[in-house]
Amino acid sequence: MFMKILFLSFGLFVSTSLFSQTVSLVSPANANFLSVRDYCQSANGKEIFITIQSVPENVAQIICIKNNKWEKASLLAFNDSFNYLEPFLTADGKRLFFASNRPREKNQTKAGDFNIWYVKRENVNSEWSDPIFLSDSVNTEEDEFYPSVADNGNIYFTKDSKSGLGKDDIYVSYRFGTGYSKPKLLNQNINSEGYEFNAFISADEKFILYTKYNADGGFGSGDLFVAKKDKDGNWLAAKNLGEAINSSAMEYCPFYDSNEKTLYFTSRRSKVKPQKFSSLRELQKTLLQGENGMSRIYKVKVEID
Repeated sequence: MFMKILFLSFGLFVSTSLFSQTVSLVSPANANFLSVRDYCQSANGKEIFITIQSVPENVAQIICIKNNKWEKASLLAFNDSFNYLEPFLTADGKRLFFASNRPREKNQTKAGDFNIWYVKRENVNSEWSDPIFLSDSVNTEEDEFYPSVADNGNIYFTKDSKSGLGKDDIYVSYRFGTGYSKPKLLNQNINSEGYEFNAFISADEKFILYTKYNADGGFGSGDLFVAKKDKDGNWLAAKNLGEAINSSAMEYCPFYDSNEKTLYFTSRRSKVKPQKFSSLRELQKTLLQGENGMSRIYKVKVEID
């Protein structure tokens, strides 16, 4: 469903169906991987970064797809025996942020808590650097996840903290020169006593997309929500993106391409139905198809103003 989302001056928005278009897999090649999540892409769309993950989520690695050739996807060189996930590429394509449980010190071999890291390069033809710990201002002894960076350098992320309202909450650290402010909890129009996570911030910080888990009035499990700021820069109440996008399964990890007006997100929805199978081959083919309840990446045309 193509949805146009119009924010009104008093903070609400209206969703209007413009023409029929179903949510679809970003590529049939999703089925080449056991479990995929965390889509982001370069400004020109020529580079895509996603996470490949094991079913119990104890293995996570970041891969790159160039020129939409999913069959030629490559594992990024900085991946090692620790977990790497939730990539976010800056608009200039020179820094790739991500979450990892790699230890802070190079000589350590035991995994640490999850922190935000980044790699950098001179240009798109250069090799990525070794992972760089973001900042002690942002990272703590608690877990930090899912970085998303505005054009001004402000970084939004999920934090599992005792200082929050719930189990997971969304925070921002403001960029000052070469450093960052201490994390600031977003207001109660965004966060709650429940779970809020995986926030995508628009380049100009005018809207935020994220997941609320088991929210009142939701469609089940995790739903994608959107919120905008008022004229004073305060976040207004978030609104559910609706059943054209959300399902009874988990929807999470949003990424919005403002040029193509396309929302990408991860979902665990499934089209596999109970039936009699004529052969083991048919059973395997059915269970391994694209929309099988495993994490898959989807896209839908959505205009957010």
